[in-house]
Amino acid sequence: MILLGLLLAACAATFGVIRYEEHKEVIRNSDAIVLEIDSDAVQTLSWEYGSETLAFHKEDTWLYDGDAAFPVDEEKIQERLELFRAFGVSFIIEDVEDYGQYGLDKPICTIRLSTADETWEILLGNYSSMDSQRYVSVGDGNVYLVQNDPLDYFDAGLSDMIDHDETPDFDKVTGIRFAGTESYSITYEEDSGNTYCEEDVYFAERAGSLLPLDTSRVDAYLQKISGLSLTDYVTYNATAEELEACGLDTPELTVTVDYTYEDEARNEITQTFVLQISRDPEEQKAAEEASDQEEGTAEEEITAYARVGDSRIVYRITANEYKALMDASYDALRHLEVLSADFSDVTQLDISLEGAAYSITAEGSGDGRTYSYLGEELEIGDLQSTLESLKAESFTDERPTQKKEIGLTVHLDNENYPEVRIELYRYDGTNCLAVVDGTPVSLVARADVVDLIEAVNEIVLN
Repeated sequence: MILLGLLLAACAATFGVIRYEEHKEVIRNSDAIVLEIDSDAVQTLSWEYGSETLAFHKEDTWLYDGDAAFPVDEEKIQERLELFRAFGVSFIIEDVEDYGQYGLDKPICTIRLSTADETWEILLGNYSSMDSQRYVSVGDGNVYLVQNDPLDYFDAGLSDMIDHDETPDFDKVTGIRFAGTESYSITYEEDSGNTYCEEDVYFAERAGSLLPLDTSRVDAYLQKISGLSLTDYVTYNATAEELEACGLDTPELTVTVDYTYEDEARNEITQTFVLQISRDPEEQKAAEEASDQEEGTAEEEITAYARVGDSRIVYRITANEYKALMDASYDALRHLEVLSADFSDVTQLDISLEGAAYSITAEGSGDGRTYSYLGEELEIGDLQSTLESLKAESFTDERPTQKKEIGLTVHLDNENYPEVRIELYRYDGTNCLAVVDGTPVSLVARADVVDLIEAVNEIVLN
């Protein structure tokens, strides 16, 4: 009996080996295209990954089955469909009996597509780290290894499929308007007679006058808009109540930018971009009350929101983005320099210092201009650099009440502005008050004024 049992066991084992060999899977290299689905003909697309199931269908546009109001990014849908227009593989595994060894009995992701005539179900299994490829089933009985892993596209959640609002790159801005905490307009004007600085092209409209702005500061502000990260959406279909809760029913600041760009046919296209910014109203109210009671903190928490035009999407923006966008005052965009003229346009400097008057004259033109004092040519570099270093620490309209430290009349090679008068008055131990053409402008560092006086003395006393 013992011998008989051993014989039966040996026969069973031999039968198992033979059966295994009879059903051994066939694996071979392949460059076959196993799916060719016309993406334009696809009418439905869905996938299950992890705990999330997403489904979309096409009418005139692609719609999310769970909410027709969701703004679907059609390019992202198309990007996923294009994967199966010519879906190629690198290995074919035939005669498969155990799909579990490839992770296809419980697929990590299931993708379904359909046209008017046909439906496909694509299963994604394990990832072969040895081959750096994914096991895939397309329902034909085979298992495939693919290099272009579909999971790279279908691990997406709903937030990855939203058609986000975009901020443009402003090729040429023709106008900017601020409403809310700031209320003024900026116009674009080349070769303007409203400035003595050739680079000035932006002008603030204030009290009937066009006041020059610093081109680099305006461009930097526009770049803050272009570089704004609009991805963290709070809602994609804001109600009136939600807008009010975010403070966007009456935005703190609305920025309207008129700009032009060239299309592919080189036609000039005019566009207008509108951005609305607000801080959480309750938080803003608490901050104002704390400020009134002088209880503000250095690390103030800011919850802020932005909305593009009449879009229904509301985005959360960072505290730094909020502060940068809200910093849109005239003072934030005007020239910091007391004298913004190009020094190569200076034809003469008349200087008053400690009751004495001095004149520095020039010959030549542009960058080839040379300067002299009392008929003797001089090196103007130190005086030029100290004059150009006079920049606003802050702006003010306060009238001077103390001693004038130094005065300069700068003569320019400019028909509209033949001269600029600069007077620097003592203010306190840290700052001096700069008055330009009789109008108080800014507080500048007293140390820089001292450097200017020393540069003048170096010329007139030697």
